[in-house]
Amino acid sequence: MGIFTISILIILVGFTGALVTYYTFADDLPDVRELKNFEPSTVTLMYSDEDKLIAELYLEKRILLPLDKIPVQLKQAAIAVEDAKFYRHMGIDLKAIFRAFLTNMKAGHIVEGGSTITQQLSKTLFLSRERSIIRKIKEAILSVRLELVFTKAEILEMYLNQIYYGHGSYGIEAAARTYFGKSVHKLSLDEVALIAGLPKSPNNYSPYRNPKRARSRRNHVIRRMAQEGFINREEAQQAMKKKFNLGEVTNMLNRAPYFVE
Repeated sequence: MGIFTISILIILVGFTGALVTYYTFADDLPDVRELKNFEPSTVTLMYSDEDKLIAELYLEKRILLPLDKIPVQLKQAAIAVEDAKFYRHMGIDLKAIFRAFLTNMKAGHIVEGGSTITQQLSKTLFLSRERSIIRKIKEAILSVRLELVFTKAEILEMYLNQIYYGHGSYGIEAAARTYFGKSVHKLSLDEVALIAGLPKSPNNYSPYRNPKRARSRRNHVIRRMAQEGFINREEAQQAMKKKFNLGEVTNMLNRAPYFVE
């Protein structure tokens, strides 16, 4: 057989394999269209007569923000470090998946996922934290479905409001208040970068638990932002020199229990 014939056969076998894989797992997956009416749990803030915050009531500490209320720099930081091709793929990045496959083959187990922002959202909303090939296949199918139903803006908004950032904080607004004691609108570049770097491993990159790792991760995010053209070299250098100016992690659940009751 000629090279052309062999190439056609390989493509057909690959396409057939993809179809069989899709129909094997697709029927048991949730309908992503249900997210149009999805209302994640949020924080209820309680204030005293003096307008002082005295309690936060929540199952998951989350304060929702529409995408147009999220600072551009924070969106850029998330895209730069998590998924630079976010606006150019349909939910999965085949090159990143292949790279992760080779890395995992060398390691003998799953150490890298090659996940896009859409895949991370799919995993968070629909799947377990199990690290397996089957889960990755389900994640890929759900991600493509998300991209067919929702716009990139909607996916990014869900991601930034849904992902876990550590210390009980879900979403970027809760994370900003937890780590810096202020809203995302008041964050500086170095603070934005620290928060954007947390989802990969919130415990390992926590500035409270592992300040050296947190600084390294923050600086990696800043360098990625510069590489993607979101900030210039001078801005990057200045931001990487900044020291952490963290707020105190406090539990607001019970500051005034009698009043709350």
